[in-house]
Amino acid sequence: MSDAERLDQLQRLWTPWRMAYIKGERRVAAGCPFCVLPAEAGEREGGDAEALIVHRGEHAYVILNAYPYNPGHLMAVPYRHIAGFDELTDVEVTEMASLCQRAVRALKATSGAEAFNIGLNVGQVAGAGIAEHVHQHVVPRWSGDTNFMPVIGQTRVLPELLDETYARLTPAF
Repeated sequence: MSDAERLDQLQRLWTPWRMAYIKGERRVAAGCPFCVLPAEAGEREGGDAEALIVHRGEHAYVILNAYPYNPGHLMAVPYRHIAGFDELTDVEVTEMASLCQRAVRALKATSGAEAFNIGLNVGQVAGAGIAEHVHQHVVPRWSGDTNFMPVIGQTRVLPELLDETYARLTPAF
């Protein structure tokens, strides 16, 4: 391969797994993925790993985002199908907050994350990709990460596959 060909390769970011997101394809056949994934995963051996469920609590669970902004992008999700943050019970809110704290600790321990974006996008107008089921994001950040890429380059740079992130994070919970 010539130097020009190598340079040409460096100017492209190949993210073929993003096509399912772009086309609007869901990882599950029908229904709310935040309801279907934990139910179906619990029915089979190794189901949590396939569904990317990192940890299960009593009222909420933690799952890797299938379309992450950064490696280790996690979400705390209540089991109960509910759209509004204001409709969550105090117990659900408390457990989601606790799970987000655990996510931060796990990400610091396993990836050396330096900072975090933590938040909720409640409703489609606010940017929620799955507006019908409230969920809280925990996005790890590092000095010099590629956060500008989604804005300028309209793509994301992920140096790690989801399966590798899952294997690294799960024991920390």
